[in-house]
Amino acid sequence: MPSQPQQPVNAILDAIAAVGLTWPQVEEIVHGTTIVTNDIVESRWRPCALIATAGFSDTIELARGSRRHLYRMDALPRPAPLVPADLRFDVAERLDHEGRITTALTDAEIARVVAAVQAAGVDTAAVCLLHAFRNPAHEQRLGEALRQVVPHVSLSHEVSPEFREYERMNTTVLNAMMMAKIKHHLGLLAARKPDDSRLHLMHSASGMASPALIAERPLMLAMSGPAAGVAASCKAAADLGIGHAITFDMGGTTTDVCLIVDGRAQIAVNRDLGGQRIRMPMVAVDSIGAGGGSIARLVSGALTVGPESAGARPGPACYGKGGTLPTVSDADLLMGYLNPGRTLGGSITLSPDKARAAIAPLAADMGFSVEQAACGIARVVHSNMARALRRATVERGLDLRQFQMVAFGGAGPMHAVEVARLCGISRIVVPAYSSGFSALGCVDAVMSYSRQMTVGMKSTGWDQPALDALIAAQVADLSAALVAAGHEGATLQTRQTAGIRYSGQSYETPIEGPALTDPALLGAQFDAAHRALYGYATGEAWELASLRIEVLAPETAAAPEPARTASGDPAVTGQRRVIFESGDSHDVPVLDRDSLPVGVMLDGPLIVEDAWSTTIVPPGDRIGADAAGHLTIEVTL
Repeated sequence: MPSQPQQPVNAILDAIAAVGLTWPQVEEIVHGTTIVTNDIVESRWRPCALIATAGFSDTIELARGSRRHLYRMDALPRPAPLVPADLRFDVAERLDHEGRITTALTDAEIARVVAAVQAAGVDTAAVCLLHAFRNPAHEQRLGEALRQVVPHVSLSHEVSPEFREYERMNTTVLNAMMMAKIKHHLGLLAARKPDDSRLHLMHSASGMASPALIAERPLMLAMSGPAAGVAASCKAAADLGIGHAITFDMGGTTTDVCLIVDGRAQIAVNRDLGGQRIRMPMVAVDSIGAGGGSIARLVSGALTVGPESAGARPGPACYGKGGTLPTVSDADLLMGYLNPGRTLGGSITLSPDKARAAIAPLAADMGFSVEQAACGIARVVHSNMARALRRATVERGLDLRQFQMVAFGGAGPMHAVEVARLCGISRIVVPAYSSGFSALGCVDAVMSYSRQMTVGMKSTGWDQPALDALIAAQVADLSAALVAAGHEGATLQTRQTAGIRYSGQSYETPIEGPALTDPALLGAQFDAAHRALYGYATGEAWELASLRIEVLAPETAAAPEPARTASGDPAVTGQRRVIFESGDSHDVPVLDRDSLPVGVMLDGPLIVEDAWSTTIVPPGDRIGADAAGHLTIEVTL
């Protein structure tokens, strides 16, 4: 069903009604949302007061020394600070790097700062005190006082309990700015939701969280939508015995890619979203501004596609809703990838004439026919996507050719083969329910909470009792929320990821499944990971800089679906002329996906359609279906 950005709850009600149900019949809803994502990407900020240790409130403006555009002197080197100078407040207090108090926070100072914030007239505040991740006492006292006059307060030791002052401050401010909108959204859901129907939200690390936690940590939703697709991909990869996979989620505005290594999605803690630095655990999704709605244009004589998008309104020209600029979907329709006779979303009838009218001026400027221009759009967008996939692997020291692609999203299966060919990937999986794969990921998700914290323990001064106590306290704290949600403590699972660096290094190397009770083995794990990532290891003294702990509820066994048993010749539902990226055109049979025989590989060129998606198989490639409904494409390199 079409999304409704102004009334998202109505879209949920429409979706429930569309499958013949009413909300009282729904036992549980797992809700993924891009509300937070969109506000960050579109720079919609709620006025927020920032309270910081005296002398450090300008950290949010100083930021980092890196430039967004290295060689463009006309562009701002970094985004404007989230909080203007007149809403930054210094507080007289100080902790040292171990969390010891060097300047005490007095009641009089708290009263002065609270009065200043109240006079500023804002309803949102973020508190980020120096070294509060070591000792949160001052932040807790300030937070308690501020909540008497400000409804939305975010504390850095709760949101991002780590060193790196700018990232912690920016993350805390973003979390505060999202509070009011998400609390309002959750309130609307609670008002419409029956009392006996449960609600969970998909958070950025591919797990579910309770509405109560999300209300205080709305920034956990920053990658909510992509995280759901990654969760489903992990499940599909496990079912198919695939250890290394790369997701390829192509929608209307962006294409999202994420690595699955040894069956687990890669998690990152430093992310840039809309130019804003966020430091909290979330799936390591790389997004590129190339989707079905991406606009094609000539820039200095070169054809470019994206990142500008026609969006859902007016959408691509071929939707017939007022769009006039050429997009990827318009090119797909003219190349024969899309069926002009189909109705999308129950209401959108595709118009080849409008697509041709949109691309014609671009083709004339290029000196090409309309069909050649459409092929050019496809080639450029495929090249952009392949570059994103290479970046996701090479920067992590991995060989892309060792991965299989999991293609989903509305447009992913149409473009997957040519992108895979450019990357040297020889096998693609188009999973069952590929067009609704992110929703399926919500169904498969389990409740989980994670936290990354600063440790700062050197290999030369290892303190096992102190580390054990820290881990036990964090596990108990994270487990409490899951137990409160009805899970038994004995059934919970724990995962750990260590961030280790050589003494003097700036950034850590992540070690999954670290040997935290054996420093010698942990050091060997670090050397091996460092060698794989950077090509060398020194064997010198190192430091356990950070530790990420994740506590998960047990998985719920899904009811097995009946195995497909289709055999014989597949049902041919039509035929259409398709222009492939090579420029060659073929009359291509259109096959019904559900009728593909199990275990039989079919030679391209073919088009495979179901009710919601289209898979393109160019000449020389092969496709087959398995009993679970997954499609496998063998790509000729």
